[in-house]
Amino acid sequence: MAIRVQFENSNEVGVFSRLTNAYVLIALGGSENFSSVFEAELSQHIPLVYTTIGGTRVIGRVCVGNRKGLLVSSICTDQELLHLRNALPENVKIKRVEERLSALGNCITANDYVGLIHTDLDKETEEIIQDVLDIEVFRTSIAGNLLVGTYSYFTNNGGLLHAMTSSQEMEELSELLQIPLITGTINRGSDLIGSGLVANDWSAFCGMDTTAIELSIIEKVFKLNSVEDDNIGSGVNKPNSSIIQTMI
Repeated sequence: MAIRVQFENSNEVGVFSRLTNAYVLIALGGSENFSSVFEAELSQHIPLVYTTIGGTRVIGRVCVGNRKGLLVSSICTDQELLHLRNALPENVKIKRVEERLSALGNCITANDYVGLIHTDLDKETEEIIQDVLDIEVFRTSIAGNLLVGTYSYFTNNGGLLHAMTSSQEMEELSELLQIPLITGTINRGSDLIGSGLVANDWSAFCGMDTTAIELSIIEKVFKLNSVEDDNIGSGVNKPNSSIIQTMI
């Protein structure tokens, strides 16, 4: 199910956390209320890692990951990198990326099989993404926006895109990603999907301002109402056949 939560006074859940099928990163020093919601839902299935990156709490915008790996921005300190390495599961690769576009969470979005990246990322960064996350990547934009990690979010089950994404673009992206896609908003009409939402194959967390309609769309496209307990934490869901859905 999808759960509403707030980081202190902010609804930008995706700015202060990063959720995958193998681990969840949560900003260190946040309110107990915020972390307790994640703990109640996830602690029995995956490790919760409390951290900063580059001394900041906006960890969701300066890292990107899936169940196979984690990429952190060049601002990540040696001490933070060591902490993450020790806290993450042993089979999860971690690498610090020297990239001019350092807000990796804004420039990259990925599930366990495929990713979309900013068209201006270095070729070397693209190769690192493919190697560490073990995915196929595509350079693209979302509704004319190059910050694909800000204006979309997808898991192995489905994806939510910027509300102005055209039908043709959705069809092309769905063919690339091999998952059902839907357009929508978060936090009562915000287009900043990646900033206001984190999700994996069995749970999702979004800002307190998210409306009941937005919540139902999230649960529908990420298939959160039909997930069986047997799949929790397994991370073995495979890409679905291409399905296109649009909001009426």
